[in-house]
Order: sequence, then structure tokens, then C-alpha cells
Amino acid sequence: MGENIGAAARAMWNFGLDRMVVVAPRDGWPNTKAVAMASGAGRLLDEARLVGSTSEAVTDASFVYATTARRRDLKKDVLAPQVAMEDAVARIAGGQDVAVLFGPERAGLHNDDVARANAIVSVPANPEFPSLNLAQCVLLTAYEWHRASGSAPRRGRDPSAPLPASHADVERLASHYEDRLQDAGFFFPPEKAAGMKQTLRNLWSRMPLTSADVQVFHGILRQMVRRKERDG
Repeated sequence: MGENIGAAARAMWNFGLDRMVVVAPRDGWPNTKAVAMASGAGRLLDEARLVGSTSEAVTDASFVYATTARRRDLKKDVLAPQVAMEDAVARIAGGQDVAVLFGPERAGLHNDDVARANAIVSVPANPEFPSLNLAQCVLLTAYEWHRASGSAPRRGRDPSAPLPASHADVERLASHYEDRLQDAGFFFPPEKAAGMKQTLRNLWSRMPLTSADVQVFHGILRQMVRRKERDG
């Protein structure tokens, strides 16, 4: 809803966050109801990046947190907002780009979205009513970010440290392996293919890959394919 996006923008600006990405908004974009709800934070909506998919939204990030209250079959670290934002502050201080995913209020994030994240943020709410309003979840996360970042040391990335892989790097790697495994007949039977691919995406997202790691995995697969074609 446009109102939820506007309220989320206001919550972000309350705590000094101004980089918003809007993914396939239900009610179209730009949205007058979002502007009205944003109040003094309309600039965030003016500068928000509009994309068509979750993957596009986090393409430049090297670490992604997905907010969800539901139990998942996908094995990932599950962090409370305070712990997650303390972790985010430390990662940014080390030179990483981080992103937090928030899903539509009615259904939340899809499993495919969560599979692309590196960790889950879950609010320890009433188990009989754990679902938060979208803007409330943004507000809570932004508050924890502001609290954690207030006392954090400011430092840039250590130039000698390995460069972390971006989401786009990992996405290309996952697609490369999916394509070659598809050619090899790995995804069988067909009715289980989607779940198998999701499991693999989840595996890649749990690995703390560097850009160099990604190139090594690409090279391994290319060499295996070349060897198979040569000896085939």
C-alpha cells in the first residue's frame, strides 16, 4: 500500500536513513498516498529507486537481512533487531554495503526472497500475534540501527582485506551453476526442481563469499564443463 511505503519513509528519516528501494509497488508509483503519509520525509520517496524484483533491489549489497516473523524451512542465522543492527554497523564500518528487506504487509517476504538473504531478522513478539505493520517493523529496525551506530567507531574498509562479493556477484554465480546443472539433468524429477534451486540459492547466500571466491567457483565449473565436453 502507498500509505505503508510513506509511513516507512517517515520511520527511516526519523533515524537518519534515506536510501529506500521500492520493489514493484502494488498501487503504482509515484503514489500520492505515500507522499501524504511520509509527511516531512517526502524527499526519500522522490529519491527512492524503483525496481521490479528483490534481486534488483539488493544487487549492490554484500550482506542482506530479511525481516520475517514466520518460521522457514531455510536454514539461516536468525537475529533479533538489536543484534542484527549491531552486526550491520560492524559490517559497514569494515567497508561492506548492507541492505534490509521488508516484505508486503499481507503476506511478507516469499521464500525465494529470503533464500537470497544472508540472515533473518525476527522480532521477539507475542507468538499468538507476531505480525507487525510494515512501517512499525521499519521503525523498530531503524531505531536499533540508530542506537547501534551512535557509539560505533568510524573506519573505512581495510584495503588489505578481501573484497566481499556483492549480491549481483552471488546471483550470477548461482545462475551459472543452475544453468550447468540443468544441462546435466541434476534437477530431477521436474516437480522438485524449484525447491532444489531454492535450496541451492539458500546455500550460496549462507556462505561468506569474497569476490575472489566467486571467480574461483566460476572457474571450477567452467573447467569441469570443458573437460566433460573434451572427453565426452
